[in-house]
Amino acid sequence: MSTATLSPTAPTITIEADPKISLRGHIRHTGALIRRNLLWIKQDPESMMDAVLMPVIFTLLFVYVFGGSIGQALGGGQSAYVQYVIPGMVAMMSMNIAQGVGTGFNEDFNKGIMDRFRSLPIGRGSVLVAKISVELVRLLVAVTIQMVVALLVGFDINGHWLGLLAAVGLTALFGSAIMWIFLVLGVTMKNAQSVQAMGFLVMMPLQFGSSIFAPTNSMPGWLESFTKYNPMSGLADASRGLMTGGPIAHGLTVTLAWTIGLTLAMAPVAIRKFTRKA
Repeated sequence: MSTATLSPTAPTITIEADPKISLRGHIRHTGALIRRNLLWIKQDPESMMDAVLMPVIFTLLFVYVFGGSIGQALGGGQSAYVQYVIPGMVAMMSMNIAQGVGTGFNEDFNKGIMDRFRSLPIGRGSVLVAKISVELVRLLVAVTIQMVVALLVGFDINGHWLGLLAAVGLTALFGSAIMWIFLVLGVTMKNAQSVQAMGFLVMMPLQFGSSIFAPTNSMPGWLESFTKYNPMSGLADASRGLMTGGPIAHGLTVTLAWTIGLTLAMAPVAIRKFTRKA
């Protein structure tokens, strides 16, 4: 039941959400919050700038700056590098977009939006699920734009359309797991800049110490061992196999293992910290 508490020193009223919210209620609350977040994006289209521009900039940058030299090492020039790097960059989008969950969540706290949610009898978990759902929409937009640019620079899907859809689905699945980490950062860090800084410290080693941008066989032994079980390497290798043909077993196993592990480890932490703070 909802309760109201009055403080003798401050004329504020706090209404606690009823903990006995049905599954149907959680689903209804989640849907309403997803709609609210989508309407916010519609009113503030600049919030989509990273999802729209990042795929274009990264694709053009790596293809035309590094494509020639790395492509020669692959034995096929720039065209060979396009086939190699595009699936890896699809995987990279999962982490880049996931970072926006943490910064946006932190800003919601600092702007008082969460204070409004606190006064409503809604399920606390619905707020988190709605946030992840909207970020997954942003991820799908980013991947769609990236694939359009990829086709323009010469990427050949070679009939692997079902593989492309499977790679996108795997990327979204892993992205949802990564988002729980950034939700924890969004709740615990003091401001969005701190979340972003910590996010880069997490992202940079995982992205560049992987097989996303270049083969790992020329790396030092210790780094090559790290890349073998790096979740970004697993996702990039699995996506590459699905989109261009090739082995996917190891990459898929690594990706699914990390996805399940991160979700089981970080989702309860994010929910607990959010519930305490909200």
